[in-house]
Amino acid sequence: MRRASNDPDERFSERYAASGAAALLQAEGEVLGSDYQANGYTTLAQAEEIGVALGLQPGRRLLDLGSGCGYPGLYLADRFGCEVVTVDPVASGAITAASRAERDGLAARHLAVLAAGAALPLRDDSFDAVVHVDVMC
Repeated sequence: MRRASNDPDERFSERYAASGAAALLQAEGEVLGSDYQANGYTTLAQAEEIGVALGLQPGRRLLDLGSGCGYPGLYLADRFGCEVVTVDPVASGAITAASRAERDGLAARHLAVLAAGAALPLRDDSFDAVVHVDVMC
């Protein structure tokens, strides 16, 4: 029996890589309505509700903690025009989020940060809103 690692990079790197497989992206699209390599259960409709509730709009800055591959932060930035900083402790998640932001034309409004939520290398009062969905680690 393989023992689970305490290192988030080891635990999640394989999961993040696998989430980009065509079959998993198709399932994500059918179940959640998105294609962000999401590893959680937040639907596109729920993400939309979050954006409305947070009052996201151009000129506002969103912090997405435990964003993995960038969902829902990148979707919210695209949909509502806000800036977003995605934070994940796993390098492959941050890299995937940055690649998706580039692909979606959001690179100028996105920053991927490799960090744990308990030790953020960010200034206090830098954000207008914070979201963390499906964070389990």
